[in-house]
Amino acid sequence: MMNARERLLCVLQGETPDRIPVSPFVQEEYLSYYFDKKDTSRLYDAVVLCRELGFDLITRQYINAVPYFLQRSFPDWKVDVTEGKIGNNYVRTTMIYTPERELRQVEAAEYNEKILSGIHFSTTEYMIKSEEDFEIFKKYCPKREAQDDEHILACGKEAKKIIGDLGINCPWGMGGVFNMAATYIDIQDMLCDALSDEEYYESYMNFFTDLIVEDNKIFAKSEFDAVGIQGNIANGAIMGNEYFEQYVLPYERRALEPFIQADKPTIYHNCGNAKVLYPSYKKLGITVWETVSPVPQGDNGLAEAKEYFGKDLILSGNFDQVQFLKKATPPEIESAAYNQMMTGKKGGNYIFACSDYLEIGTPVENVKALLRGANAAAQMIDEE
Repeated sequence: MMNARERLLCVLQGETPDRIPVSPFVQEEYLSYYFDKKDTSRLYDAVVLCRELGFDLITRQYINAVPYFLQRSFPDWKVDVTEGKIGNNYVRTTMIYTPERELRQVEAAEYNEKILSGIHFSTTEYMIKSEEDFEIFKKYCPKREAQDDEHILACGKEAKKIIGDLGINCPWGMGGVFNMAATYIDIQDMLCDALSDEEYYESYMNFFTDLIVEDNKIFAKSEFDAVGIQGNIANGAIMGNEYFEQYVLPYERRALEPFIQADKPTIYHNCGNAKVLYPSYKKLGITVWETVSPVPQGDNGLAEAKEYFGKDLILSGNFDQVQFLKKATPPEIESAAYNQMMTGKKGGNYIFACSDYLEIGTPVENVKALLRGANAAAQMIDEE
């Protein structure tokens, strides 16, 4: 019988484990709710939760919640960050001072007194508002330093030690190229730039690709078992596959190349509409697509996704954690989880999970029912 680490690594290597892993996506929301504390760790608290509930752990920690160039000041690049509660929102303002121009970014999130770490910000003012802003950003953005590489490598060693046989460590890297660019440039502008000002679009997409490649090179040689890539902004609700293939895929693929060369597994995250992008996902070079999301969260389902991808891609997700997991009865949840696993385990290449992270207010008994149902079906593999 495999332990959780062996089981997950076996799946990531495209092999057949003793059973399909059961690995709910856990981050601050549920950790804060379960442990009733503000500041939680996606590593340490996730390990405790795993021991208490019993599942195959994939930790999803942020090694750098913000990239190195916004963590501190450099010559000709002064960083000033202020954050705090304003009305009902928690607001973060980032100022960059260069010799030629000031750059300003404002992000806000609904204030939640129960969560301190892992706040999901929405940008209300973008740092790069014009081509002139980008040229300043590009000109003065500092190069990474040895301490940035050492931090990633040290975190990889620590995570592997803390998790042990409970599972694997899969932190978030800088993200997909389109996602990262959309952090600093309004996505509406990006969608138009690709069509109306392709030279400018190529300039900033290549710039951010280069930044991500350098970061990914370090993650690729770290002791992290896999690396998470946020690809949810370039989703099937805002673009078709033809647009994705021409204006997104080349940059995403180049950014992923360090992992492909190092044979380091990747988990590519898009938790919404994705069905139209299936052809491109086969070409990305990713190991796992996370996460299958049926209506209403997305437009795809596990059975049809497995039929389409076959052995080309490992799938994760499909269980509704927004409504059903929070509101259904434990017997209903256990039955639904059992049925989902029975679908997912056919042909392997699957990790049982919800369609995104476990949410605040999800009853513990419901999570236990989810795990019971999935594990009961997973064990059936040994009897067939």
